[in-house]
Amino acid sequence: MDNCIFCKMISAKEYVLENKLSVALFDKFPVNKGHMLIIPKRHFSTYFDATYEEVQAINELAKRAKQLLDDKYSPDGYNIGINIGKDAGQTIFHLHVHMIPRYKGDVEEPKGGIRNFKIPLIKY
Repeated sequence: MDNCIFCKMISAKEYVLENKLSVALFDKFPVNKGHMLIIPKRHFSTYFDATYEEVQAINELAKRAKQLLDDKYSPDGYNIGINIGKDAGQTIFHLHVHMIPRYKGDVEEPKGGIRNFKIPLIKY
């Protein structure tokens, strides 16, 4: 798609990992240090529009991204999530999976995981 920011980034090869059907790149507006996005190369809006092969490619890149992030940042945990639809917070309608490294102390009480995750003010 001509006006899709993710399609443009894929065309410009602005990513750090790639396989046949997907890419991974660092989020330009990270929630935490090392926040990555895993994006299929084909343009479509939601996880439910992905083929089985695309889901497998996304999963494979998630494992590779985890290794990269473990080596570079040594996070203490991860949140992985997908926003599907405007009312769920999706703002770019090209499927993308958020892979957010978590660090001890990045929120006061991490119990409840993503239900309690608040965007901390991080300075890099």
